[in-house]
Amino acid sequence: MIVDVNVSLSRWPFRRLPCDETPRLVEKLKTSGVTQAWAGSLDGLLHRDLGAVNTRLADDCRRNGGGLLVPFGSVNPTLPDWREDLRRCCQSHRMPGIRLHPNYHGYPLTDPALAELLTLAEEHGLVVQLVVRMDDVRSQHPLMPVPNVDLNPLPDLLAARPKLRLVLLNALGSVRGVDLARLAASKNVWFDIATLEGLAGIAG
Repeated sequence: MIVDVNVSLSRWPFRRLPCDETPRLVEKLKTSGVTQAWAGSLDGLLHRDLGAVNTRLADDCRRNGGGLLVPFGSVNPTLPDWREDLRRCCQSHRMPGIRLHPNYHGYPLTDPALAELLTLAEEHGLVVQLVVRMDDVRSQHPLMPVPNVDLNPLPDLLAARPKLRLVLLNALGSVRGVDLARLAASKNVWFDIATLEGLAGIAG
């Protein structure tokens, strides 16, 4: 069983990407032997109406997912209705988890609202995916540079919530050495390998 935990639907706002139409993406995933794909929405980066974004995501996964796509809704704790967005993800759409974009949504991991969000996610048994970066800084649009998420506060957040399940997406290209070891020491954090590049990077 191959589970791809880092799939995004809809359109990247700065350029067209291969397989950015859901049926084609599903076909490609199945051809590659993927049996389940956790899917967020690229609309969740810049759209403010995340309730609508998550409804479209759930509908797209149901209509076009071929039994393969599992929706992970976007939640932005800086928005006034984020608790309702979280509730809908959990109760209305029956999503197993959510996806966070702190750098695009403009908050640090020290924000008290994030701590509350993580506590609620832990209580509801939701998987939380935290995206460290979406694009290499070398290829970002010059009018919209987005720095990587500063993960230094994360170990303390995890230690205070031992039942929280957190997946870091696109982290291994920027988090290394002591910082990576400190995070890996937490028992409730996992990493994907999407940005692990270099000679024999996965084998290493």
